[in-house]
Amino acid sequence: MRSAVLAVPTLEDLVSAAVAAPSIHNTQPWRFRLDPDTVTLEIRAAADRGLRRIDPTGRALHLSVGCAVLNLRVAVAHFGREPVTRLLPRPDEPDLLATVRLGGTTASSTPHLYDALWRRRSSRFPYSERPLPTAVLAELAEAAHAEGALLSRPGPTESDRLLQLTREAEHRNTADPDRAAESRRWVHEPNDAALGMPPATLGPQDFLDRIPMRDFGAHRHPAVLAARPFETRPTLMVLSTGHDRRADWLRAGQALERVLLVATAHGVRASLLYQALEWPDLRDQLGQAPGDRRVHAQMVLRLGYGPKGPPSPRRTAEQALAEEPPSAAR
Repeated sequence: MRSAVLAVPTLEDLVSAAVAAPSIHNTQPWRFRLDPDTVTLEIRAAADRGLRRIDPTGRALHLSVGCAVLNLRVAVAHFGREPVTRLLPRPDEPDLLATVRLGGTTASSTPHLYDALWRRRSSRFPYSERPLPTAVLAELAEAAHAEGALLSRPGPTESDRLLQLTREAEHRNTADPDRAAESRRWVHEPNDAALGMPPATLGPQDFLDRIPMRDFGAHRHPAVLAARPFETRPTLMVLSTGHDRRADWLRAGQALERVLLVATAHGVRASLLYQALEWPDLRDQLGQAPGDRRVHAQMVLRLGYGPKGPPSPRRTAEQALAEEPPSAAR
């Protein structure tokens, strides 16, 4: 199968869909390359955009790339092709995290997800007290299960414990000058690099400190820390996996993005409370599933109805396809 079957506009649409995925601090830590002989898109880690202090193991980088892989799969199906996905396909190339080959023709079964991936945004703003319908919560859990992950909703007591762990992690982040400085470097007005987070996307803080929203190092500038009342009882859900290998991180990223797209399709906003996941001792305390089964927590989600978050910049398909790793030459 030759590259002639994949028109350039279609290739750019596919990569643009993948790049629309969320990533830690909007670092967009991925690179794309088309193998024209097999019509396969390679997704490689952009290690130079990794967060050395905040994400030393690269777990959040893998989750971010997993989100992009899910978007790419949805887009390939939208264009009538079967997405044939392999994770970590070449052990001798550790930066090659996934490949998605355009297989035979197929009818897309998820058109609502393709529409949602262009509309999905994180919303770090207060939500209403309106509860999520049981049917929506069940559909979100099914979305995670379809990607090999577990999405559980803790009860009130457990939710309070999760918030306390997140609060402890946020306090540690605030006290760690290196982590705070690393976060701050990614908060700036949009520029030609199309990376990082505009200040408007950060949102306010909960003035009662019930929900510990990340300040991304902004505590160095108290004037920007606006405070507003947040929902009294937030809807929290924990995404977890049975194992904790690199492939599991990539699967968790795909599960996370499928959950976020389903939520978007239902008009549900989401923000990610991942501070506790960055500290091994706190993350370990998150890993408990129903029935006392031990699992590996990968993300804490806060869901609800509220304002749509402002957009963060995204690199163009041309940028994402053209760049090469700094130390590599093909």
